[in-house]
Amino acid sequence: MLPLPPIDLKDVRQKLATQFRPWERSFQFWARAVDIYTGYKVFQLRVSFVKDAKKQEEMWERQHEVAADKIYAMCSDMGGFFLKVAQIVGKPDLAPAAWVKRLVTLCDHAPATPFDAVQLMLETELGRSVGELFERFDVDPIGSASIAQVHRARLRGDKSDIVVKVQHPGVQDLMMTDIRNLQAFALYIQKTDVKFDLYSVTKEMETQIGYEFDFMREANAMEKIRKFLYENNKKTPVVVPRLIRDLVTRRVLVMEYIDGIPILNLGDEIAKRGINPSGEVAAAAKQKILQSLTLAYGQMILKNGFFHADPHPGNILICKGSEVALLDYGQVKDLPDELRLGYANLVLAIADGDPVRALESYRELGIETLSTCENEQKEMLKLAETMFDTKLPPGVTMLQPFSEESSIKKIAVQAFPEELFSVLRTVHLLRGLSVGLGINYSCAEQWRPIAEEALFRAGRLKGKDIKGRSRRGGLLRLLWRN
Repeated sequence: MLPLPPIDLKDVRQKLATQFRPWERSFQFWARAVDIYTGYKVFQLRVSFVKDAKKQEEMWERQHEVAADKIYAMCSDMGGFFLKVAQIVGKPDLAPAAWVKRLVTLCDHAPATPFDAVQLMLETELGRSVGELFERFDVDPIGSASIAQVHRARLRGDKSDIVVKVQHPGVQDLMMTDIRNLQAFALYIQKTDVKFDLYSVTKEMETQIGYEFDFMREANAMEKIRKFLYENNKKTPVVVPRLIRDLVTRRVLVMEYIDGIPILNLGDEIAKRGINPSGEVAAAAKQKILQSLTLAYGQMILKNGFFHADPHPGNILICKGSEVALLDYGQVKDLPDELRLGYANLVLAIADGDPVRALESYRELGIETLSTCENEQKEMLKLAETMFDTKLPPGVTMLQPFSEESSIKKIAVQAFPEELFSVLRTVHLLRGLSVGLGINYSCAEQWRPIAEEALFRAGRLKGKDIKGRSRRGGLLRLLWRN
């Protein structure tokens, strides 16, 4: 009888751990999500017995602080997809201040993959050793996000630095597990508390995040957007990195290095230079930054329909002269013309404060609503402003979907096109940036001329109806209100 081959217990343990890890993550998510949700539901019942408004507010603040710690712990411990959830939720206009304070620190702090795994990935993907390709390769990454990490390096025979983006091994399957758990939770929430088609939103997230694992697709998107912005402006409103095309694979992406500071560090940089953060110089720099981003996104969404769909602070660098660089093209969206033009029509409705046009635009876009209030047109416009403009409606300081006075409570959104989620998310991220910079402005008002041009070119708007170009004579009308 032949002897049995030796059993590698370490290998067996590793395979079992890999098989059971999705189940373990699912259990972790549901245990934590149910704890946070039931905490709020029990608190809602308890606070309803308190009549004093000031005491109620204090109680809500304490509850948000407790929940913020739990949400932070979940996102930090589980990482991956939940770091993206933190980026979406952790904005001043969308979440309670306690949440924002805790979650904003998670944006750029994902665990790094050890260098030996990075080296193996590079050499497998590029077919050459790190020593052959690079004159210098920094072992410690510049940053590590949920899907990949980036290293600064220099190619042999070159004088300029580059950035090497390397995908984390094995992260895709886990992230898809996380998304499906969130989808199930979203289905429950939209049936019980928030009358909004959250499931379609999570389905679009699944599609978009799935695309992020293909760096060849990202490279093509980066080149397409770079070409559009550089060809349609005398000077591009945002800097887009240049690719090193022959060093791009599905899991490795090499591009030029852009020197700048993360937008989250802008306040510290202003203070370091001895500039008064409340003074005219700082205000002018902030306005220029926001103007550049807003113009770029207006052109991409309304004129081209193909746009960068992930402008969270970690993807924005501020360069010399307040120039803006836009990084990470893993999440892009290509809007069909009917949605692009329908959104252009909604932009005009918001800019003009036209509730009838807003209602028509919602129908054109395929947004199905059910009204439970008397003044439907007024609430429909308020909902449009809340969802699709950077400037919140009068009296609204943040989205509060659980409040009985919320437009989402009064007008249930029963169906929401998945393709529009990327536009919605982009507007909300721009709003978060504007709040962080201390500038209250309406992107709809600024985008009016671009929306008018798009509708005019499509034959849906006559020259006499165009308002945006006549005001101050420019293509982009900037209204800064502090």
